[in-house]
Amino acid sequence: MTTSAAGLRPPDFEAKICGPDQLPVRLAGIDRPLVFTNGCFDLLHRGHVTYLSQAKALGRSLLVALNTDESVRRLGKGADRPINALEDRMAVIAALGCVDLVTWFDEDTPLSLIQRCRPEVLVKGGDWPLERIVGAREVRSWGGRIVSIPFQFDRSTTSVIERIRRQG
Repeated sequence: MTTSAAGLRPPDFEAKICGPDQLPVRLAGIDRPLVFTNGCFDLLHRGHVTYLSQAKALGRSLLVALNTDESVRRLGKGADRPINALEDRMAVIAALGCVDLVTWFDEDTPLSLIQRCRPEVLVKGGDWPLERIVGAREVRSWGGRIVSIPFQFDRSTTSVIERIRRQG
């Protein structure tokens, strides 16, 4: 039996994606402690998936907040970044088994999102010292903890893009 593409329903992982305005309702239905992390996650690589899996192990649910395309551009990563549009980046992150919920933010930092979500654990990668992690003070104020996960694999989207360009 074959089914036309028009007859297929969206993949289950798409249900993990929600707008920031939907977060209060969606967060009410997930297990705590909640782990929060954020980033661009432009070209997913081994470093990303290892990091996200380790982040999930710090709690019961993992919320990943992605920078919007405009927010990525403001970070100064290059005029051609992001390579993948927000919708595509969110779908790829949502497809990971360790991720429970995916949202986005357009501000330069995710601080207001962190304050609304009130995670018990705030996580960033090993290139972020604890004292520089946005939202650390706020999360500590309600008894949460901050974790900077050391890199297990030396990978970066920027270096992947540079390698592609050198080979092209």
